[in-house]
Amino acid sequence: MAFDQTRIRNFCIIAHIDHGKSTLADRLLELTGTLSARELQEQVLDSMDIERERGITIKSHAIRMTYEAENGESFVLNLIDTPGHVDFTYEVSRALQACEGAILVVDAAQGIEAQTLSNLYLAMDSDIEVIPVLNKVDLPGANPDSVAQSIENLLGEPAEDIIRISAKTGVGVKDLLELIINRIPAPSGDVNAPLQALIFDSVFNTYRGSIAYTRVFEGTLRKGDSILFMSNKKSYTAEEIGFLRLNMEPTDILRAGDVGYVIGSVKEVSDVKVGDTITHSKSQASEPVTGFRDPKPMVFSGVYPTNSDDFEDLRSSLDKLHLNDASLTYEPETSLALGFGFRIGFLGLLHMEIIQERLDREFGLDIITTVPNVKYRVSQHDRVEILVDNPSKMPQAGLIREICEPYVKAEIITPSEYIGGLMGLCQDRRGNYINTQYLDENRVNLEYELPLAEIVFDFYDRLKSLTRGYASFDYEFLDYRPSDLVKLDVLINGDPVDALSTIVHRDKAYEMGTKLTKKLKELIPRQMFEVALQASIGTRVVARQTVKAMRKDVTAKCYGGDISRKRKLLEKQKKGKKRMKQVGNIELPQEAFLAILSIDD
Repeated sequence: MAFDQTRIRNFCIIAHIDHGKSTLADRLLELTGTLSARELQEQVLDSMDIERERGITIKSHAIRMTYEAENGESFVLNLIDTPGHVDFTYEVSRALQACEGAILVVDAAQGIEAQTLSNLYLAMDSDIEVIPVLNKVDLPGANPDSVAQSIENLLGEPAEDIIRISAKTGVGVKDLLELIINRIPAPSGDVNAPLQALIFDSVFNTYRGSIAYTRVFEGTLRKGDSILFMSNKKSYTAEEIGFLRLNMEPTDILRAGDVGYVIGSVKEVSDVKVGDTITHSKSQASEPVTGFRDPKPMVFSGVYPTNSDDFEDLRSSLDKLHLNDASLTYEPETSLALGFGFRIGFLGLLHMEIIQERLDREFGLDIITTVPNVKYRVSQHDRVEILVDNPSKMPQAGLIREICEPYVKAEIITPSEYIGGLMGLCQDRRGNYINTQYLDENRVNLEYELPLAEIVFDFYDRLKSLTRGYASFDYEFLDYRPSDLVKLDVLINGDPVDALSTIVHRDKAYEMGTKLTKKLKELIPRQMFEVALQASIGTRVVARQTVKAMRKDVTAKCYGGDISRKRKLLEKQKKGKKRMKQVGNIELPQEAFLAILSIDD
């Protein structure tokens, strides 16, 4: 059924993690009759088990609803669900580009959080209509008046005009639907212009290839049309097009303003690039939709199968994950200690955690993950500049002229009583203080510039511990800056273990080396010979620990007698231990490769 453009509303919901975004989506589906009572379940749009268990949205979804307004007119509402975690800011930006409006959901009990601000700024940059909504007003700890005042200070929207709802009970959601109709503008676009359709997401189907989720900005797309992806000039036939309801609903035509899907038997997943523009092969659009960028991995880690025979299984599993997650990058690498594996690029630590969990749950793989690190820009004396995402690839110190590391701008929103502890944490992580802004009498927005390498380990955990879970954290990439960084190697009996190498600031090398060798001493089981654990910068050893040998009491049979007899037995044992050390191999437990993550435990 074709709808007039004036009766279409394209919008998304943006919020901090756990502020009720998925629950609000459930209520909208229920009130518009998109779901029957039998189909209704919590977090309908969250299709993964991990999403349901953690209460987060990882993969963005889109769904088409039909709503009859109070004035009797029928409207089409296209909801594009968005993730709520800092790692998935790119996903949010794609959804915003495809919409004319956004519902900004703020928890009436928790107030404005860091990700709320970040998403709000993204929406403002996209120049779309923002409707602020106070959710969870039915909770005993809710303070809607104070939070509404904070939103007024931020947006300029009068506090008394901000709609108050409870997504769980449905209170106020009907009024919100009317507000969407009245405040969010209808899409504009000429149905007779050359086709210009934005790909805001894609999924892979084993039988049908890549399915592109699109928003048509200009022109008309018909079933059977010859289409072109503007970034790579690849042509396909639109074999099936349709609308996105709970299931895909085929149709013959998509017009300007519509949100739907396109299937063209695209077997090469790399051909469908998120953010690309679809146009007709013959009458092409003059330019693609602007405002999109490729997702850039920020955190890198080596992933190896525990059993080397599982390497090909790991490769095929990553291939399958990549089909539905364009932001995942990976390439094969080898480690002397761990064998064959992959160096994988993630958007952030949560993204890394999710991929690990999916490899375990969906593919049954037992894997070892090395220490996460960031990408460094290394200038050599011969003026050659290289990018290093693996400490083992760092050139020798004598060849390096300068090392630059990525810096981020961090926003921490916290109750005011925790400012001191958080400032201490940021200073300890080589942070540069920028600004303190009071959002209200109890909440503060702290701004710092921090090296990304200092926050990929345990920064988030430490932040939550210091503030009893009340602080929220968000960051955005700034630039690369020169730093005095060194490669810290770990040697076991004089042999470097490449999987345990890390890049640290020179001032922290001794402290890190000492903690790491102590942790390894706890984790590495005692052998029949003495094991030396060393941390070194180049040839200079900065820390050492020794795992003592297990010894048989060879003097037990001596009852008294000359001391030289005991000494002779001990010397004989010592020579045997020395010979054993030369040929002995140490089997490192899996926990040893994650020792650096738990050195502060």
